[in-house]
Amino acid sequence: MTVRQLRGAGRYPDGGGLYLQITPSGARSWIFRYRVAGRERQMGLGPLEFVSLSDAREKARAARLQRYNGEDPLGPALGRRPKAISAGPTGVNFKAAMGAYIETNKAGWRNEKHIRQWSSTLDAYAVPHFGAKLLSDIETADVLNALKPIWLTKPETASRLRGRIEAVLNWGAVQGYRQGDNPARWKGHIEMILPAKSKISKVKHHAALDYRALPAFMAAMEQQSGVGVLALRFVILTAARTGEVIGADWSEIDFDNRVWTAPASRMKAGREHRVPLSKPAIDILERQRTAWFEIEARRRRKTVADGKPGPTGPVFWGQLAGKGLSNMALLAVMRRMGHDDLTSHGFRSTFRDWAAEETDVAGEVVEMALAHTIANKVEAAYRRGDLFEKRRALMDRWAVACFGAPS
Repeated sequence: MTVRQLRGAGRYPDGGGLYLQITPSGARSWIFRYRVAGRERQMGLGPLEFVSLSDAREKARAARLQRYNGEDPLGPALGRRPKAISAGPTGVNFKAAMGAYIETNKAGWRNEKHIRQWSSTLDAYAVPHFGAKLLSDIETADVLNALKPIWLTKPETASRLRGRIEAVLNWGAVQGYRQGDNPARWKGHIEMILPAKSKISKVKHHAALDYRALPAFMAAMEQQSGVGVLALRFVILTAARTGEVIGADWSEIDFDNRVWTAPASRMKAGREHRVPLSKPAIDILERQRTAWFEIEARRRRKTVADGKPGPTGPVFWGQLAGKGLSNMALLAVMRRMGHDDLTSHGFRSTFRDWAAEETDVAGEVVEMALAHTIANKVEAAYRRGDLFEKRRALMDRWAVACFGAPS
């Protein structure tokens, strides 16, 4: 069995003090265990997804050499921890550990918004209760003090908060700052004290328009003006997420092949996604391209991209030059149309309902059109293509249906 196939929680020795540690939550990381003055210490060497076995062995070898020379790998002098993250002579506090954890892991997160959400959630709900407390001293009561005030009123936020506290404390355990069970763990612990999120809140789906009412909605949009209208129309025609559309850049558009390639960094699943563009979707892009050239002509300057004159920057721009639209611009369009009950994301459900009710297209084609991940891990392992041509035919039919013609 390879390192990446190991699943059960525990510590798996590689030799020479190097271990692969798997927490109950499934987090996998390398640690180096050694002793200083008769006391065991643990040095985190990084998560498995970023540090290979060979790299971990090299780091462990370097640490062993430090010990041979009488040095402590965790500090500049024997028995001392690095001052950079030390909250005292015996450990690190939660606030400092939180910052260190986010700094270490942010490279693997989707975007700046996700990083800000991590910080803001912990700063707002955890730090006031035990931010100054050493990791080794944090107990279940501390975690509950943070969770209970919002567990019933903000279950989604509370659930994320618990998971993030658990992750920071797991990091602390790997670094040797705390021992014992994680007081924020759910299974067999917090679940015995607080009700499950599924029992106190119902999933709120994004409000969606009935697909049979879509042609009238599209016609009503003709009476509206502005870039927000074009962006909303593009969201509908591509069945894409709002953030993917308002973040679209001209460099992602291939007019010759009628393809929009959204980069992995802006996709929820973290994978590049090719979107086949129907004629109405291309018409919107052509209209935006013409407007871009008109603006440039008024500014009396030329912009060159890849050696050829052409548009650069966001496809759907806001009021500030070079800045993309806000998602509020799309909501504003729907409010002006008297549809305060709708969200732009809900049109993905409209598309899914139409595909299920009005076509015989295979479900996996529809799921890939929505850029969903394949739930079945076995199927995902064998799926190599993205069913692009089948999706192109589907999106062309969808474009026809949006304007009221038979699909």
